Amino acid sequence: MKRFILVSVVIAAAVLCSAGQNYVSGAANLGKVGYVDIGKVFDEYGKTKAEEDGLEKIKKEKDSKIDEMEKEIKKIKDELVLLSDKKKEEKQSDIDKKIKSLNEYRKGVIDDLTKLKDEKIRDIIKEIEKVIQEYGENEGYSIIINDRVLLYKDKGYDLTEKIIKILNEGYKK
Repeated sequence: MKRFILVSVVIAAAVLCSAGQNYVSGAANLGKVGYVDIGKVFDEYGKTKAEEDGLEKIKKEKDSKIDEMEKEIKKIKDELVLLSDKKKEEKQSDIDKKIKSLNEYRKGVIDDLTKLKDEKIRDIIKEIEKVIQEYGENEGYSIIINDRVLLYKDKGYDLTEKIIKILNEGYKK
């Protein structure tokens, strides 16, 4: 019985050693490996700033319309003081409709801007991923990883600045 256990332990150790060697040799054969800080690439890409500026311009235009609507409501409220009770009720109904319209417009603006911003972000991320993939293929990389999943990273494998440079050069054209 002791002999059977001893033989089993030796066989198990041999199998584990063999598997470990295969794992280590497989890791050594990965080829070129790099990582990219996607957040930094996104923030420093010229197109990101341009899209943010475009969204801000749209927001300012919408905000000016909201300001006009608010001024109109305030004007009607200020006129209420001078009116009779019957006229006040009519004007109050008008004010309530305008406030409801303002709130619906404001909500629509927020929803539209959020949707547009999400679209722009998605498009930029796709563009960044495409450039990273092309760079990896052209430079013979086996793996390029998002740095957020790394617990430790050697700066020698950081491709972030190279990717930023490629993106910004392509954007300026």
